[in-house]
Amino acid sequence: MKNQSHRILLRGGAALAALALGVSPLMVRGQAVDLEMTDRIVDEGQRRGEVMEIARYLSDEIGSRLTNSPGARKAEAWTQEKFRGWGLANVHKEGFPFGRGWWMERASVRMIAPRPLALTAIPISWTPGTNGVITAPIVFAPMTSRADFARWKGKLAGRIVLVSSPDEARTPPAASPVTAEEFARLAAYEPPKFTSDGLARLEKSYFFPRQMEEFLKAEGALAYARIANRDGKLVMGDGHRFAPGDEAPLPAVEIAAEDYRRLVRLADAGREPTLAIESVVHYDDSDPQAYNIFAEIPGSDPKAAYVMAGAHLDSAAAADGAADNGAGVAMVMEAARILSKMPRPRRAIRFALWGAEEQGMIGSSAFVEQRLAERVPPAEPRVGAGGRFWLRSMSWPIVKRPTWGEMSVYFNLDNGSGKIRGVYAYRNLAAVPIFQAWLAPFASMGATTVAASDNTGPDNEYMQMVGVPGFQFIQDWNDYGRMHHTSMDTFDHLDADDMRQASIILASFLWNAANADRPFPRRPFPTEPRRSGPAK
Repeated sequence: MKNQSHRILLRGGAALAALALGVSPLMVRGQAVDLEMTDRIVDEGQRRGEVMEIARYLSDEIGSRLTNSPGARKAEAWTQEKFRGWGLANVHKEGFPFGRGWWMERASVRMIAPRPLALTAIPISWTPGTNGVITAPIVFAPMTSRADFARWKGKLAGRIVLVSSPDEARTPPAASPVTAEEFARLAAYEPPKFTSDGLARLEKSYFFPRQMEEFLKAEGALAYARIANRDGKLVMGDGHRFAPGDEAPLPAVEIAAEDYRRLVRLADAGREPTLAIESVVHYDDSDPQAYNIFAEIPGSDPKAAYVMAGAHLDSAAAADGAADNGAGVAMVMEAARILSKMPRPRRAIRFALWGAEEQGMIGSSAFVEQRLAERVPPAEPRVGAGGRFWLRSMSWPIVKRPTWGEMSVYFNLDNGSGKIRGVYAYRNLAAVPIFQAWLAPFASMGATTVAASDNTGPDNEYMQMVGVPGFQFIQDWNDYGRMHHTSMDTFDHLDADDMRQASIILASFLWNAANADRPFPRRPFPTEPRRSGPAK
């Protein structure tokens, strides 16, 4: 009976019952749950954990990691150095086409009439500097489509143009854990929803902003300003004109919502505010490649598929990128450190730190195309790198690479520093009982939920699109919704206990996947778009 206890096939909820009986390891469809190793992983993560020091260095000493900026280059080098120091193998970077680097040295935006006032603002990424101080009156000229251009033609020369409506900002969500109601919703299976508005969304987010900037330049505007999309004097400054030949034509700033609304009210009152803008920024064209960082713990079976975990290393420019996604990077790196102290796994465990996620998941998309599968490029309007990958997600057929089957499963972290509360199964119903068994030892740490639904936006998404199991964890929201991309995203708002818990659970998932008897189950390979059925 003692020997049999190491190989028990469990069905459904039997995994939890076996835990109560002290059976170790557990198995569901050949996916082992090694309880003795779970304790070793927990002990290493809690007693000798380094996750917060990793996060502190990324946040405080490197800071913003906008793609191809000096901060991004420092982070690429430092993370490789850490992986090598822990004894990981095959540590390297892999490049993919991106474009220009950009970084901000200093900036200021002041109202000088009708009264002097320093405003909270930030240059929009990848826009040019002011080459000195631009001093000019504003004109409030909100624009949402090309139809607005006729209204403002001939009225913008020599002005700083405020292009946003004052009601575009919103109040950030309050920090909160995942609620019982949300857990119940996530646990329910929902059929996938398909939309046909892809090109309309691309028009709004990609083409129109460029058309507006060219219109402002042609009309003789000196600069433009937009409203920050969150209240609380927070700014973000996200911009996306990084591709060669797609340079922004005008200096541009994002002004905090409260300051922006004040300017609009003064303009409506006939007071004609005058601003003084100085933006000292730098472009870097020394290397148009961006990079993904890879490292691995070799497996004992070179013929077995590998397992992988990842997080995106790049960040927005406004602050230090602590929650987005320094926290995820730190937890993935801490899982690597923990597992480097364990016995050699059967399968290789690989770690990926993705580049250029903020510009459209370009780094992970490049990996998918190079290693897993590619799609025939669609016959759509020419767009930059981020838009190109996004459009390809809608094109057919999918052509498998010879190495498509070499990745067993991938796990992603990209929701801040909140504790792991469960995992999204992405409608992979065979994965549900496996994840339930893998989470069972961590119920007392708050991780219990397997969501049959999916989660859009993280770097595992393109893996799912080509039929490779890639999963994102469910995390407590904490202050992520308020900090995301903003000037508030600093180390102060990270939660140390939650990050230790998440690092441990990630390490445990990787260990179980790496030592399972069988590769992770896959959904049927997608061969065509879903056909729309008759309306009900």
